[in-house]
Amino acid sequence: MSPREAVAGRDAVLIAVLWTGVEEILDSAGAAKGSLNRTPLIDPSNAVEHGVGVLLTEPGRSAAQRIAELAPGAHVVKAFHLFAAGQWLTPTDGTPATVAICGDDPAALSTVSALVRDVGATPAVLGPLARARQLEEVAGFVIGLAFSGFDPRNAVPHAPA
Repeated sequence: MSPREAVAGRDAVLIAVLWTGVEEILDSAGAAKGSLNRTPLIDPSNAVEHGVGVLLTEPGRSAAQRIAELAPGAHVVKAFHLFAAGQWLTPTDGTPATVAICGDDPAALSTVSALVRDVGATPAVLGPLARARQLEEVAGFVIGLAFSGFDPRNAVPHAPA
């Protein structure tokens, strides 16, 4: 089916493409024409230089904000961008992964939080979409460490919950 057909009438849509393909897929889905109006649109992208982790978005802007511009009326939620797929179902220490999410629409945040729980993780709503840049910087930091041969878990202090 076409991208436009794939997004029609969905409870939520996750953009599962590389950052370089986001604009094209949203265009193909008719996002600029309102096909995603009032739909939770999950952004798991990492707009970073591969293997380095440096953000490719312009200073002060986030990938999630750019997606919101490309899909007017969609309820963009930044989520699922930090862990590799295998870590959702098999956490390394038995503790469910914490998925940091942010977005502006309470209903969309609720929908995405339910999806996070459905994959066995714990949602952590950190505020509005304006915080997406912060989440994306963290991903770049983690990616940079991992590709440099360092375990990111050892670079972040463990604080009691």
